[in-house]
Amino acid sequence: MNHVDLTPDLLLTAYANGVFPMADSAESEEIFWLDPHDRGVLPLDGFHISRSLARVIRRETFTITLNRDFRAVMRGCADRETTWINRTIHELYGTLHDEGFAHSIEVWEGERLVGGSYGIALGSAFFGESMFSYATNASKVALAYLTTHLRAKGFTLFDTQFITPHLASLGGEEIPRTAYHARLAQALQKQAEFGRTEELPSPQDVLQASGHTS
Repeated sequence: MNHVDLTPDLLLTAYANGVFPMADSAESEEIFWLDPHDRGVLPLDGFHISRSLARVIRRETFTITLNRDFRAVMRGCADRETTWINRTIHELYGTLHDEGFAHSIEVWEGERLVGGSYGIALGSAFFGESMFSYATNASKVALAYLTTHLRAKGFTLFDTQFITPHLASLGGEEIPRTAYHARLAQALQKQAEFGRTEELPSPQDVLQASGHTS
């Protein structure tokens, strides 16, 4: 698909139908659509926090924010040898952020952005797009806070598109396409609000949600 055919409204319609876009590279002008046979999801009540990660959260090594610098998070996610995030995707998701549909979670070490993730919220579904980490455990901390926050705000589905070993170690799993579409349809029937930084869970909330005590 040529980039002139893709609009923010079309992008939201695609997500509501279980389809998401990617590009072959940062330089590519073409966008293609995916609806994988097996879909990655991160259970909101089954996030796994290791003992070492629990120690990092307990020590409050990082500062966590929501929507403080969405575009910087996108740049961090694209800052790798190969990326599917091209200029069109940068622009479209930036627009969706301005319109209140795309959101980011940031992980800071002092004033330096060292990790984060971004995605789209529709109904009670959150479609995680990408994440990055410049510091050990930064992306894991981002996901620990994000899953706890989404659950507290009433979200029922956290779509990760695919499952990587990294996501699997945190509790991510694959479900068949038909099961995913059924869960998506249910999630779109309920409305959840992503919220603000002030509504983020405390470190104790994050640990307790995963079965760890503070």
